[in-house]
Amino acid sequence: MKIFNFLKHWILWLFILSPIILKAQTNKVQLERIEPMFWFTGMKQPKLQLLVHGANIASTTVLLIYPGVKLVKVNKVDNPNYLFLDVEISSTAKAGKFPIEFNQNGKKLIYTYELKQKDKSLNLHQGVDNSDLIYLIMPDRFSNGDKHNDVIEGMQEMALNRDSMYYRHGGDIQGIINHLDYLKDLGITTLWLNPVLENDQPKTSYHGYANTENYKIDRRFGTNEDYKKLVIESHKRGMKVIKDLVHNHIGTEHFTIKDMPMKDWVNQWPKFTKTTYREQVHMDPYVAKADKELMENGWFDKHMPDMNHHNSYVKNYITQSHIWWVEYAGLDGFRLDTYAYNDQKYMAEWAKEITAEYPKITFFGETWVHGVPNQAYFTTGNKINQGFDTKLQGVTDFQALWGINEALNGKFGWMDGVVKLYNTFANDFLYEDPTRNVVFLDNHDLSRFYSVVGEDFNKYKSGLAWLLTTRGIPQLYYGTEILMKNFASPDGLVRSDFPGGWEEDKKNKFTAQGRTNKENEAFNYLKTIANYRKNNPVLQTGKMMQFIPEDGIYVYFRYNNTKTVMVIMNSNTTEKSISTDRYQERILTAKSGLDIVSNQLLVLKTIIIPAQTTLIFELK
Repeated sequence: MKIFNFLKHWILWLFILSPIILKAQTNKVQLERIEPMFWFTGMKQPKLQLLVHGANIASTTVLLIYPGVKLVKVNKVDNPNYLFLDVEISSTAKAGKFPIEFNQNGKKLIYTYELKQKDKSLNLHQGVDNSDLIYLIMPDRFSNGDKHNDVIEGMQEMALNRDSMYYRHGGDIQGIINHLDYLKDLGITTLWLNPVLENDQPKTSYHGYANTENYKIDRRFGTNEDYKKLVIESHKRGMKVIKDLVHNHIGTEHFTIKDMPMKDWVNQWPKFTKTTYREQVHMDPYVAKADKELMENGWFDKHMPDMNHHNSYVKNYITQSHIWWVEYAGLDGFRLDTYAYNDQKYMAEWAKEITAEYPKITFFGETWVHGVPNQAYFTTGNKINQGFDTKLQGVTDFQALWGINEALNGKFGWMDGVVKLYNTFANDFLYEDPTRNVVFLDNHDLSRFYSVVGEDFNKYKSGLAWLLTTRGIPQLYYGTEILMKNFASPDGLVRSDFPGGWEEDKKNKFTAQGRTNKENEAFNYLKTIANYRKNNPVLQTGKMMQFIPEDGIYVYFRYNNTKTVMVIMNSNTTEKSISTDRYQERILTAKSGLDIVSNQLLVLKTIIIPAQTTLIFELK
């Protein structure tokens, strides 16, 4: 009985004391991370906001003493596990390390912060322009250069299965570095990788568009140092690197989602609410407020929480991470994912901050929208009554894409077939500078171009000829040069591995010996035009003149003070013969033209053009 009474009282006291014990446990202070983890001297913007995360970190007092660095304000938010430190770094601050102390009742937690010397190399932050040819790579599917990072213990998705389109395949940054010479030989000048930040989501993490870290490369791709090495090695070869950014959303496994700093860190709804994907709400003069809010604040998907761009802490966190990557890695530009779903005024603020720090850096936004006016709305200049300047330099030109697809697959008519392509460019007056738009034939979300044209080799070559001679900045999707094919149903089918990127691959299509005769013909055709374009400013910055298509024939010119290039597209299923008299306005006194692919000289009088073929002549 005594033992029973003892146990009874002990249990009672344990019950009474348990809240105190739990409270003591929850009051324990920890410091888990500070982001950005280091910064740089000599930045034009002196203000910096540090995100501090750790259990009950808000219960501490903060001390920071370092010459030229001032702790302006300590911001406490809803969640006691966060502090946001407003810091000013003067132009006199020197590179070095210093402690940031977090004190509670005499106990100290110390983080050694570092200011690194700003890199002043001349070949950094160059920007991407009309002289470039962009090559888009999905890192997981291009080449496996380091098998040691194929599977990382402790990450949520560790399965490696190349037979499944949904699992990771093992491609990485080192694999891309291993094939830089291949890309340079092809005529590529710029790399755009799908997002490479850590994506520790439980499934389909390979594509990278639901990042769970803002300052760390996915360990299955490599390290931050590997990414920086990629930029350095690219620059050595006269090539550039642009980073794919996602402002709109992050992954559900991001630490700021699992332990949110404040309730309005993301856009909240009573239940899961998707965006409508309707860009029209931005420019519709009669738009319902509810529709606009749903478009901008609805989530892109269940595993992609929508960031609240009206929250100043969110905006600082996103923008600073982008500046950090430019400075750390020496990047040349950005591609901005899901641009139309972002708060447009924040994006204009973002653009202003980026260009203030890096005047030469360039960026273009993904605008998967409908109609030239809708697409032009998002570009800089306030030309079509946006009411503000977006400051977005260029866009992914979906309208031009649909124009070339219709030109090659449609039937010639008053507004159809190749006329749609002509009309698309006739609307270029809506842009401040249409030559900053990125033109393309396919990408990671779209059916591969060779399949779109029904695996018709003449149409395929015709599309490439257009891509590399039209206005704008051309972008090529990995594998297009070797006739990779498939339809985006689902999109994993257009994200297959580049043959030869893995040791175990039976065929290596990075080499001429590993390619079929037709693949080599495709590769060499593209290489010839790409390198001609690379060496001839007329196809980069030359003016453009186009003629209204007649009888399925579309003719346009690129010209400058030293050269004129004539492009003739026959969209018909039969051979056509045309007289050049109609084009005398631009041909001027030229009597012949050099076919830049065959290197054959042709008299400019009557030209016979095979079916579904595009010819490119340098006028002589």
